[in-house]
Amino acid sequence: MGMPVSVHLRAPHLGPDVDAAVAAVYAELRRLEALLSTYKPDSDLSRLADGALTLDQCAPEVAEVLELCTLATAHTAGAFSALRPLPGGGHRLDPTGLVKGWAVERAAAPLRDLGVDWYVNAGGDIAAHVAENRPPWRVGIEDPHDRGRVLAVVALRDGGVATSGTAARDGHIWDPRTGAPADRLASVTVAGPTLLWADVLATAVFVEGPAAVGCAVRDGYEVVVVHRDGRAERTAPVVAARCEAAPAPTP
Repeated sequence: MGMPVSVHLRAPHLGPDVDAAVAAVYAELRRLEALLSTYKPDSDLSRLADGALTLDQCAPEVAEVLELCTLATAHTAGAFSALRPLPGGGHRLDPTGLVKGWAVERAAAPLRDLGVDWYVNAGGDIAAHVAENRPPWRVGIEDPHDRGRVLAVVALRDGGVATSGTAARDGHIWDPRTGAPADRLASVTVAGPTLLWADVLATAVFVEGPAAVGCAVRDGYEVVVVHRDGRAERTAPVVAARCEAAPAPTP
């Protein structure tokens, strides 16, 4: 997936099934990467983008991801797209902004049967779960202007945290409607019920700017926005009745 992925467990005692469950997480991530990588020319997704395969010839996971991307595009009013603008014009299929969160949540399923606290960290985006009567995970949010500083902390019991920004890699988030790199904000972190939609919403707010925060909040997600001048704003998930976007789809 082009990034480090780590699995973390927390419990007074870890049972005998832990090693097998963690191995299953990595095995599923490798399987999904082989199908959906934009870096591997022989993946189903790359071959679909090249026209070497039809969607019907691809593994069913490819169609599932593209259906979710269509849903995400509609839900964010076009601020999210699975079509990446090309320098010379045109577009290429690239669902990267959704597939990471989807893949991590899918791969983490074996951890839910262990009865322990766990989180999976995929390049800084986190899917997590905490057993009943246990304290939540506390996830630090990096200051994009000073990456050695923690700007804020969010508590997470069951769901995901995703950050979109350019501190680690510049110019990789684009505005689908203009084809230009998104540069309104320094970073956006979204935390809430699922990593899949936290990832999508973080991308959408980073592209659209603060105007898109209300819909993420209405969907039940907490948002931390860092402006390019260093100002930080934080919201809490509430019902925003005046938000006109469609209700958040269920993954």
